[in-house]
Amino acid sequence: MSRYIQHLISQGEHQQLDFKFQVNDSRKIARTLVSFANTDGGKLLIGVKDNGVVAGVHTDEEFHMVEAAATLYCKPEIDFACRQWAVDGKHILEFDIPALAHKPAFSLAEDNRWMAYVRVADQNILATPLQIKLWNRQQSPQGMLIKYGESEKMLLSYLAAHSSITLGKFSRLAKTPRYRAENILVNLICAGLIELVQEPDTLRFRLRETGPGEE
Repeated sequence: MSRYIQHLISQGEHQQLDFKFQVNDSRKIARTLVSFANTDGGKLLIGVKDNGVVAGVHTDEEFHMVEAAATLYCKPEIDFACRQWAVDGKHILEFDIPALAHKPAFSLAEDNRWMAYVRVADQNILATPLQIKLWNRQQSPQGMLIKYGESEKMLLSYLAAHSSITLGKFSRLAKTPRYRAENILVNLICAGLIELVQEPDTLRFRLRETGPGEE
């Protein structure tokens, strides 16, 4: 077995790596493609069970299923690179999905709605309205005017004393409607003052961590 592919499989599934025994439904695999594209990119190994056991696949069939997912069930169409590996006489397909520069990407659900997903640990999670609003705001060519009012001051003061806050808690503390709380959080993220932390069951917000050389 190639050391490269052996190393990949030994990692187990995580935020940038997913295993599929086989692909029976292009719509379902489209969720994984957009999840990687909307997050940090990732690799999809087809022909590998969830526990890391190599099962192998019929490569032509599986490739065309993923290609259909990327072209027919993703918006925009998802780019990918594919390599084939032979492991003990069994074939594995490795798909590389890059992160999108302009998010979000959507996959077509069974009810014909376009839905956005993100990758969290080894799960594909439905993106929240706040995340979609943030992506759209970040891609907007127009400038942004941020009002620094009492709600904004309260939020930054709270985060100076606490590690993080949820949208719901901020909305309650600020006594402001949820949609307005979303707008405040999105504005402050775009301004570089706070950052979003994705957890499997919720979104949290904290003061932005500055890197070396940043003030």
